Amino acid sequence: MEEKQPLLEISDLSVSFRMYDGSLEQRQLQVISSLSLTVYPGEILAVAGSSGSGKSLLAAAILGILPANAAVGGAMRYGGQPLTPERQRSLRGGEIALVPQSVAYLDPLMKVGRQADGHQKPRPTARRRELFRRFGLPEKTERLYPFQLSGGMARRVLVSTALLADAQLVIADEPTPGMGLEQAKEALSMFREMADEGRGVVLITHDIDLAVDFADRIAVFYAGTTVETAPAEDFRQGALRHPYSQALWRALPQNGFQPIPGFQPYAGSLPKGCLFAPRCPHRTAECEAAPPPVRTLRDGEVRCIHAT
Repeated sequence: MEEKQPLLEISDLSVSFRMYDGSLEQRQLQVISSLSLTVYPGEILAVAGSSGSGKSLLAAAILGILPANAAVGGAMRYGGQPLTPERQRSLRGGEIALVPQSVAYLDPLMKVGRQADGHQKPRPTARRRELFRRFGLPEKTERLYPFQLSGGMARRVLVSTALLADAQLVIADEPTPGMGLEQAKEALSMFREMADEGRGVVLITHDIDLAVDFADRIAVFYAGTTVETAPAEDFRQGALRHPYSQALWRALPQNGFQPIPGFQPYAGSLPKGCLFAPRCPHRTAECEAAPPPVRTLRDGEVRCIHAT
């Protein structure tokens, strides 16, 4: 059988920002390092991790919308070709669509129905109205301005906009906060439909419980890098590889809500070796000496020398 080719490949991605300290000395603050992931056509890749782990920065790096003081390293390929700034500009908003985390992305001076239709001609009005109905948005919603919407309504409009774009890759950055459970399930089921049609979806989320019911694989981020990528089924069963992924699973309410000591390191003071080593019960001197490489293990990938 022919091996499926990746839709998006990210290898050894780094993102840093040019900053000035208290003495006005310029320095580079690295917030993402050695981050790698792959998205295939026909799948939902959920990205999980605590706040500050680099999830939203990843979305901005893929789309080429990082601020001017950002520097990007590593390699990104889309459809087998390098994802250059020129390609990012040409694909953004069309073949690659974003569901942004902030509802401030909606134009305050434009009615939401016209915004959801986008620049498509003829306008997909009938399809958009069907999406609004599926999301439980009243018929009058299309005639409202963003300030007249609740936060949950605005988020449903944003999701509808991306679904209407006919994108081949959708990056959904926390698409469900503010939605009721049934509305969130409806949104994720529509992303699932898109994936089943052969598109790729990157689902950035804190709602791991909900994501694993719709995702194919889960990528776990910690302190700006990927520590594990595993089939979603492994997350449902708790059969994870990295100590942080295991701790994340145990911290879920249904798994005992067990916290671990310590906190995620700040980007300006990262440890020399494994980023999780200061909090890891399995750490050894080898862990603290150098960052561990990514290796394949049990149909997944993990950045840990002790993972089994």
